[in-house]
Amino acid sequence: MPLFCDGIFFICYFLLSFFCWIFATMLPKIIITIDGFSSCGKSTLAKQLAKKLNYTYIDSGAMYRAITLYFLRNNIDWTKEKEIHTALQNISFEFLPNELSGNTEIYLNGENVEYIIRDLVVAEKVSEIAALPEVRTFAVAAQQKIGKNKGIVMDGRDIGTTVFPNAELKIFMIADEAVRVERRFSEMFKKNPNVTLDEIKNNLALRDYIDSNREVSPLRKADDAIELDNTHLTEKQQLDFALRLVKKVCEPV
Repeated sequence: MPLFCDGIFFICYFLLSFFCWIFATMLPKIIITIDGFSSCGKSTLAKQLAKKLNYTYIDSGAMYRAITLYFLRNNIDWTKEKEIHTALQNISFEFLPNELSGNTEIYLNGENVEYIIRDLVVAEKVSEIAALPEVRTFAVAAQQKIGKNKGIVMDGRDIGTTVFPNAELKIFMIADEAVRVERRFSEMFKKNPNVTLDEIKNNLALRDYIDSNREVSPLRKADDAIELDNTHLTEKQQLDFALRLVKKVCEPV
């Protein structure tokens, strides 16, 4: 009996995976943007959605973090335009798949920096550096080049407003502040057990302010974006919500 049940389970799982693959391959390729404040779950949803649709996931924030890492490592004075310009000429990005996780990871000048860029030292400076006009111009151009063939899910702060204003589907994610702080704390505590809730709360508040008030491409909800509040949603619930939106956008009227 157990072997029979295992067999039925395997067949059901195979059929479900097969029909998901059919669903993904039959729909026309589009650009999906996911914007929102820090720790709203943008990356989690974007990765899930890209995997389900067989799309490429691009973490735009990772680009800004990688630039910040390069600036910090090389003691770049980002108050001086000439130093910024020279530094950007020496930066190149690649997003390559991790064979174990199946997720794409960012490489800075040939080095995998996917995990290094998540450090709090980088997090404390990334919004400030990302607000620099020349840095944003550089990153936006790189992002638009990646998305020219569509079939991508990209998350960030200004993807639906600046990078891909004509994207077929735009999602704007929000969550209660307390939930965001707890999510970020849980993530950072694994890497640094000495981090405190107050540090995380202050860091998020600072990043929110800078992201919303920067002169170039401030964080805001695109007029045609669909809001997703995931404060009380599970990862599966938010993914199902997004998949329904994709189906609605892609299916012929």
